[in-house]
Amino acid sequence: MKRLLASTIVAAGLAAGVSLGGTAPARAADCGTVTIANMNWASAEVLAWIDQIILSKGYGCNAELVPGDTTPTLTSMMEKGEPDVAPEAWVNAAREPLDKAVGEGRLYFASEALPDGGVEGWWIPKYLAEAHPDIKTIDDALKHPELFPAPEDASKGAVYNCPTGWACQILTANFFKAYGAADKGFVMVDTGSGAGLDGSIAKAYERKEGWLGYYWAPTAILGKYEMVKLSMGDGVTHDPAEWNRCNTVLDCADPKPNAWSKSEIFTVVTSRFKDAAGPAYEYLTKRTWSNDTVNKLLAWMVDNQATGEQGAIHFLKTQPQVWEKWVSPEAAEKIKASI
Repeated sequence: MKRLLASTIVAAGLAAGVSLGGTAPARAADCGTVTIANMNWASAEVLAWIDQIILSKGYGCNAELVPGDTTPTLTSMMEKGEPDVAPEAWVNAAREPLDKAVGEGRLYFASEALPDGGVEGWWIPKYLAEAHPDIKTIDDALKHPELFPAPEDASKGAVYNCPTGWACQILTANFFKAYGAADKGFVMVDTGSGAGLDGSIAKAYERKEGWLGYYWAPTAILGKYEMVKLSMGDGVTHDPAEWNRCNTVLDCADPKPNAWSKSEIFTVVTSRFKDAAGPAYEYLTKRTWSNDTVNKLLAWMVDNQATGEQGAIHFLKTQPQVWEKWVSPEAAEKIKASI
């Protein structure tokens, strides 16, 4: 994944944000103008629109979307105090300066937007996992090249890699080497692009064939096609030193198995918004959803060629059991009446 993020948010920084999360009640009108980062990938875009609608219609904020991306947005929030809200911030990309800003009370972690975190790894289709319950780890899968026929040579098994230029391409190639996949009868398949990688999964599902390779969540593909993430192996945990020494290095000579770390995804807000917004800030402290919910919404958006705004409205209309837990009863009624 292009936004490959490692490490985790230090406990002190998170504690600082949460411990200061309480705020005295305020009128909705006190929310005023709120700028929300509309980041340039689907899950972040639809979440920004959900926040815009809920803050505007439910809490009377003048909520505006502004263009954003992980590093530029967080840097601007730390240095300039704007925008007010980063709904889906992959915070490990700026861990040290962000922890400092949180510790100094300039920024706050309102909530863990995706408690599951960003998930990366090697996956197989659910129907294959159910037919072969013995396959639970990467090593288990590599014992069966016949179940994952390569498109150019069915006598070989295939491991589908990330597109050229993505960080996960280097990682997958190094894990291919670390697990001795070539010696076990496998070849690496270059997917060429994100669409090519998606297409390889769709094709396997249509034909009910085996598929083994890299993917991540939250994504539309995993909302449409059920996949099972394989374990990296018993006792294999994330080793940051080994990750930096070799796993992320092009053509490393001696890579070793290593687990992806959970990519921490939080909603980050400025102190100005947290101090002034009252109930609107409290909404963001409660607003979390699962990868499964996001995956299914993204799949609907792809199938219907929907924009982020259309996806947000669809979610609010069809998933009240999810979002009504985030808001006050009064705000829920206003939101329902507006969509």
